[in-house]
Amino acid sequence: MHKMTIGSILEKYPFAEGYFQENELDIRGYEDKTFREYLDSFSEEEVEDFAIDKDGLEANLIEYIQLMKTFLGVEEESGIQSLTILPGHDKSNNPEGFKELTIHKSEIISIVGPTGSGKSRLLADIEWTAQNDTPTGRTILIDGKTPDTKWRFSSNNRLVAQLSQNMNFVIDLTVREFLELHAQSRLVEDVEGTIGKIIEAANKLAGEKFDLETPVTSLSGGQSRALMIADTAILSSSPIVLIDEIENAGIDRRKALNLLVDEEKIVLMATHDPTLALIADKRIIIKNGGIHKIIETSPEERELLTKLEEIDYFVQGLREDLRYGKQLGKNSKIEHKDDFTLRKLDGILPNIVN
Repeated sequence: MHKMTIGSILEKYPFAEGYFQENELDIRGYEDKTFREYLDSFSEEEVEDFAIDKDGLEANLIEYIQLMKTFLGVEEESGIQSLTILPGHDKSNNPEGFKELTIHKSEIISIVGPTGSGKSRLLADIEWTAQNDTPTGRTILIDGKTPDTKWRFSSNNRLVAQLSQNMNFVIDLTVREFLELHAQSRLVEDVEGTIGKIIEAANKLAGEKFDLETPVTSLSGGQSRALMIADTAILSSSPIVLIDEIENAGIDRRKALNLLVDEEKIVLMATHDPTLALIADKRIIIKNGGIHKIIETSPEERELLTKLEEIDYFVQGLREDLRYGKQLGKNSKIEHKDDFTLRKLDGILPNIVN
């Protein structure tokens, strides 16, 4: 709930609109933000003048939704709630540097380490729910228990959906035909509605929009990645998603992660990008084939993340201006619709660096 965007909360629990109205919270324009991000947009003066209790409002929203679900008799499929990794050893048979790691749905975990350090081996252990029977000696638990064999041997119950760097299609289908096949294979009742939801989500991620009649072989790298992330979030039955180097995808990375979190996926993200590494709740450091240590993102790193994202907004704005043939200069002014304040970022880079 903490990581769901306001738009996703309202889509899943329409009655939550009543909570915002009762508390006189104008959430218009913040649908792509989490409730906490919306609360953090208030200035210190506003917090003091209106006696805003951020923690209280956030906790009360969750309680309100739970009470309304009980009152209305709303039941939800829980799926898997957590994944636990128990340590094994590295390539030199040294014990891994942690006791255990439990990851809950809607959490983002980044995986950091040099090329060849063992990131793919970690994924393989998770995908096959290792039981001390792989080269690393790790053990994987689902919801704290030895997992059902379906996660290892059923082609319809894949634990992990992988999104690689290269998403090249070779089938001669339109986007609509591709999504219809996938939806029908999942026995989806509302095929058209699901397809519409996926294409809408994909176009929010892609730099250049595309439609359902576009041949999948004509999609750019960024469009292909956007389509597959939206498809995985909305249609895939896999509760865990691994993304390899999303920084090279040519898509809106923050929105992509928010989409997966909103669909209650556990997200493991291999990355070399400091911004993405700090977006994660924790990061796994891989060294010599083993998990060297696990670092929880600190409040200080969250503050640094804000600065890194401002730099990222600035650079993305310059990139867009270049694409559309604008002349750049020291007085360039780039507005960002996704920024809380819609502020102009001219001159911000020197201030951040200083």
